[in-house]
Amino acid sequence: MTDPVLILTMKWGTLYGPEDVNRLARQVQRHLRRPHRFICFTDDGAGIGEGVETRPLPELRLPDGSGDTRWRKLALFNPDLGGFGGATALFLDLDLIVVDDLAPFFDLGGDFLILRDDDLFRPKPLRRVAPARDRFLHMVGNTSVFRYRIGAHSEIVETYLADPRAAAARYEHEQQMVSDILDGQGLLAYWPRGWCVSFKNDCVGRGLASYRADPRCPPGARIVLFAGSPKMAEVMAGRGGRWYRRIGNIDWLRQAWSAQ
Repeated sequence: MTDPVLILTMKWGTLYGPEDVNRLARQVQRHLRRPHRFICFTDDGAGIGEGVETRPLPELRLPDGSGDTRWRKLALFNPDLGGFGGATALFLDLDLIVVDDLAPFFDLGGDFLILRDDDLFRPKPLRRVAPARDRFLHMVGNTSVFRYRIGAHSEIVETYLADPRAAAARYEHEQQMVSDILDGQGLLAYWPRGWCVSFKNDCVGRGLASYRADPRCPPGARIVLFAGSPKMAEVMAGRGGRWYRRIGNIDWLRQAWSAQ
């Protein structure tokens, strides 16, 4: 029998609640037929339902006096990570919606696969005035959706812990650091464009087009993300529209979100 693959997510603080975890677990159950384990690393497992394995948040071992928790995802690169060392895992953020089969995320070859951050946004021509910066940002992956072998890249967290202040000065957030280190090793690869799409930029029409048609799921999309504004919670609550961007009927998205 094939060993189950791992789906990982993280929840800390109060921005997301247990139902966000349960909802994502139902989406995965609907769209991943192969054996899998759904694991949530959290500081509060209350209300998280059956079918989800809760584990304590992995330690980041910050130096004394450092309280910066913005980099907490880096703890996913700890050598052992709760006994899962060596296992293949797909990490999913809580603020996304699975809309189609997840199996290809495990079938695609590669050591480390991630969503290219630029794929979620429209082109930024003004960025080209600084070519080196433009090349760097085009390389950066978005850690909302990535696959890796647990324990295989512990140098990422070790580099950060060696000098957290230097990392914070050089990088805006953890995904830039993760991408830069792995790109330098020739290990960074990206999901095919169109597997992970932006709700705002790929599902909603631009400008007047948003008034002529309701949001739709692009062909081939597997995950819908909420880069920038509006956020998932706003959209699901019926908000997030602007005078220049109407958000119409999203019954297809609500059905995928609830995964009933």
